[in-house]
Amino acid sequence: MSGFVEKPEPVEVPGLIHLHTGKVRDLYRNEAGELVMVASDRMSAYDWVLPTEIPDKGRVLTQLSLWWFDLLSDLVPHHVLSTELPAGAPADWAGRTLVCKSLDMVPVECVARGYLTGSGLVEYEESRTVCGLALPEGLSDGSELPAPIFTPATKAAVGDHDENVPYEEVARQVGAETAALLRQTTLAVYGRARDIARERGIILADTKFEFGFDGGTLVLADEVLTPDSSRFWPADQWQPGRAQPSYDKQYVRNWLTSPASGWDRKSEQPPPALPQEIVDATRAKYLEAYELLTGKSWSAAF
Repeated sequence: MSGFVEKPEPVEVPGLIHLHTGKVRDLYRNEAGELVMVASDRMSAYDWVLPTEIPDKGRVLTQLSLWWFDLLSDLVPHHVLSTELPAGAPADWAGRTLVCKSLDMVPVECVARGYLTGSGLVEYEESRTVCGLALPEGLSDGSELPAPIFTPATKAAVGDHDENVPYEEVARQVGAETAALLRQTTLAVYGRARDIARERGIILADTKFEFGFDGGTLVLADEVLTPDSSRFWPADQWQPGRAQPSYDKQYVRNWLTSPASGWDRKSEQPPPALPQEIVDATRAKYLEAYELLTGKSWSAAF
């Protein structure tokens, strides 16, 4: 069992139809048929959406995505049409709302990995492969791969795990031409972002993208290159052979699995509320990632 500890009621806004409440985002459709995405401050971990929010998290995800969309637009178009608040929307939606094209979404999580960790490390330790791709001997947690690899996954419902699949399964699902385009675009975007992050002292270990089609054009959608969709590591602390410090929800994960939380991850009980010091430390990491990458002060942005 997993999912929401307590699923929030959608905000009602005149002229908007609520479509979906996800782990982090709420999705609406406006009268023009466009999608309105609102990034909440909700936090998910271990397939649960937690009862405690992280202040400003949704704005960080939104503003960082917008920054990346601009930098990547010559490689692949994005889905954002406007950041203007819909009439009648609550003031809290400011800075966290995107009006987007409605796309024909590709049912694949497009993951690029430049370093070995997470589920990729688990598979490597079992078979020396990741998503069926053979890797050399001698790699460990945090090792840089000889070259970035495309390791797709099937999309899961809230509370379920995304499942890594071989490239051939993607080709079977969406066709060989689309699969090749997804792989080519994913690796091109990852390569550009990896180099930009590295210039700012951050290692982009891996990341996931979502794509859709606007007619016959592949379009980058959802969020992009945020601490929720990517593993960012401080380059000056990188040391293969151990878990790396990161700019993400690691404080939350560490506390939930510590004796202090009193929570048994293997049980069917929902996780407890987060203590204030964990909330503050997690928020600080999200803001640090934003400021290091963009070179902008968060306090100047909001």
